Amino acid sequence: MTSVDVRTESDSEDSGPSGYAAARLRLLQGEAQSGPPRRSALADLTDDWLTGLFTAAGAPKGTSLVAVGGYGRGELSPRSDLDLLLLHDGSADAGEVASLADRIWYPVWDLGLALDHSVRTPVEARKTAGEDLKVQLGLLDARHIAGDLGLTAGLRTAVLADWRNLAPKRLPELRELCEERAERQGELSYLLEPDLKEARGGLRDATALRAVAASWLADAPREGLADARRRLLDVRDALHLTTGRATDRLALQEQDQVAAELGLLDADTLLRQVYEAARTVSYASDVTWREVGRVLRSRSVRPRLRAMLGGGKGAAVAERSPLAEGVVEQDGEVVLARAARPERDPVLPLRAAAAAAQAGLPLSLHAVRRMAAAVRPLPTPWPAEAREQLVTLLGAGRPTVEVWEALEAEGLITRLLPDWERVRCRPQRNAVHTWTVDRHLVETAVRAADLTRRVGRPDLLLVAGLLHDIGKGWPGDHSVAGEIIARDVAARIGFDRADVAVLATLVRHHLLLVETATRRDLDDPATVRSVADAVGSAGTLELLHALTEADALATGPAAWSAWRGSLVADLVKRVAGVLSGDEPAGSSAEDAAPTAEQERLAVEAFRTGGPVLALRAQTEGAAGEAGPTEDPEPLGVELVIAVPEQAGVLSAVAGVLAMHRLAVRTAEFREVGLPTGDDSVLLLNWRVATEYGSLPQAARLRADLVRALDGSLDIAGRLAERDAAYPRRRGTVAPPPRVTVAPAASRLATVIEVRAQDAPGLLHRIGRALESAGVVVRSAHVSTLGANAVDAFYVTGGEGERTRAPLTGERAAGVARAVEEALRG
Repeated sequence: MTSVDVRTESDSEDSGPSGYAAARLRLLQGEAQSGPPRRSALADLTDDWLTGLFTAAGAPKGTSLVAVGGYGRGELSPRSDLDLLLLHDGSADAGEVASLADRIWYPVWDLGLALDHSVRTPVEARKTAGEDLKVQLGLLDARHIAGDLGLTAGLRTAVLADWRNLAPKRLPELRELCEERAERQGELSYLLEPDLKEARGGLRDATALRAVAASWLADAPREGLADARRRLLDVRDALHLTTGRATDRLALQEQDQVAAELGLLDADTLLRQVYEAARTVSYASDVTWREVGRVLRSRSVRPRLRAMLGGGKGAAVAERSPLAEGVVEQDGEVVLARAARPERDPVLPLRAAAAAAQAGLPLSLHAVRRMAAAVRPLPTPWPAEAREQLVTLLGAGRPTVEVWEALEAEGLITRLLPDWERVRCRPQRNAVHTWTVDRHLVETAVRAADLTRRVGRPDLLLVAGLLHDIGKGWPGDHSVAGEIIARDVAARIGFDRADVAVLATLVRHHLLLVETATRRDLDDPATVRSVADAVGSAGTLELLHALTEADALATGPAAWSAWRGSLVADLVKRVAGVLSGDEPAGSSAEDAAPTAEQERLAVEAFRTGGPVLALRAQTEGAAGEAGPTEDPEPLGVELVIAVPEQAGVLSAVAGVLAMHRLAVRTAEFREVGLPTGDDSVLLLNWRVATEYGSLPQAARLRADLVRALDGSLDIAGRLAERDAAYPRRRGTVAPPPRVTVAPAASRLATVIEVRAQDAPGLLHRIGRALESAGVVVRSAHVSTLGANAVDAFYVTGGEGERTRAPLTGERAAGVARAVEEALRG
């Protein structure tokens, strides 16, 4: 008996509270270990101590001590809770089990360590897990510490089997739990004082992904996920050590100390690393939960399908619906078409992203990774299609964010826009700002998408929204630095010199209006003149006004108000008055002389009395890269049509193009005099693009155009049938169309401006509405900027085709209202 007492006393001296506390302190203060090795060593040390307590307590047979939760994973931070389960098979006396528990729990409490404990049989543990999802998640990481190993192994096997059997029921509960937590705690990727554990993209979500993987229903994307999780745990370790508290909230006043503990330059560097890790976890969560939903939907459909097939083994093939060239929708995601060749199509990532955002659908993980691995860099400057697809992506509104994040997760954004790297995950230490710099830029573009009907160049507005704070990654005034970067980026994207200058001005002066309106005397003529001198033109002022509002709305609720908006609007009105007399004079497209080919087509159309057209694709090989067997890259399609003057030409041509799935990018529509005398024909010069598929034959286009002009082709009916054949997608909610009369835009005609969401058949509908209003379209200037159509129609009265009189003010307003009502209907 004496020998037993001596051995127990010796064991307890090694494993007692004082011995463990000293060893723990040495481990935490040592500089040799940090990160995963220290967490693992701390778990091993704690295992040894608890094993000693368990043994010294004389644990009866049929009992075991089990670590669960984070401790079960062997991830002990300096101030982590100890999550313990005392497991017993029910054979021991209840008093013995209770005494054993006391002799383990009390030493833990004596050290001041937080303890989450329970005493259960395997049956009780499984029952509790079935009732409480959090308990079940903790048991998924159960790990044996001491006692009956078979008892622990049996529980672990049973819990995992229960989890997999109940996964179709429990995983939706887990997803709901994650969403509720994200709603309460916010997104770790953007918070200035984030909760490393509870916020979206934090450690709780990383643990949830492990649980999903354990269900065998789906698995998270593994690239970068382990590193992200490790980084968050390292930051939490440093936070515990610097504060001496069991906290997961990275408060502002502690960030410099935590950064120093981790050997980082400063608090901003710390936050950038936290944000990058959180985005990896968040993106993995999005992809994983989408896959879970897909699997559960397929499981629910399969029994019904088997019943419909009479018990056969045939499997349904997911429907693939085309969205754009090389891009299709399948099972609620945007994927690449089977014939897509990303290694040959450098515009494909932007085209796929634009199609996904416009359809309100996510890009599939496989598609993004395939493009990231295979796609070639875009040439400099970008081809027109690439620029248009970027604008379309930015103009899609709220769905742009998810698609942008998918591209960024695989490194495609920084490959397209290398300057993006400096603003990526960059924190903004300003209470007014809700987002990091990069997310704020995307949010500004999202807000700008709602304002595109207010400006004549929505493409410039959207790109300016994306670039206006791009200089925040550089020293000095971010507006000055941003102007330089914006010039380079805009030229690389492919904007011409005039547009580059406008974008540079917008970036340089994106704060000018709000700062002047709220900080200067607007009754001082010098104030208004200085703004007018900086802006330079009415068109730039219009864009700057919209950019100012989008920027403020994307900043946060404190950055914009009705009062600020009224001050800015007052300033804009005053500046517009100063600029109204300074508009530069220039020649219009309708005054330009026709080319030799256009003149030839016009003569032929007059001679034959019917439409004549020329259709050709413009192509460009990738210089220095294309091999001898490779086809050239498509850049666009030029279509020139000459037709004798008659009613309904615009709507007929636009309808035929829509029937053949040709999207109008730009167009000019004007009268051209013939060299033989006073006769003239209508000349339409278009740049079009195939929505998907191959280019139609010119002969088929002409044949359909002849039928459309003589009234034998029901264009509206054909377009309606095609639309009805495709299911309506969720898509984006576009702002309503806006039709206005441009004041004093022309002395010879009235200019009707239409700004609307681009869609198949839009130009056909506008043409029909103008014809129904009884006006003559003298010329048209159509421009599709991303997802936005900005069209100007020069119209005169309808009393004879040679009439050159503009409409009266009341008549013009009536025509504008009629066209707008037709487009809204």
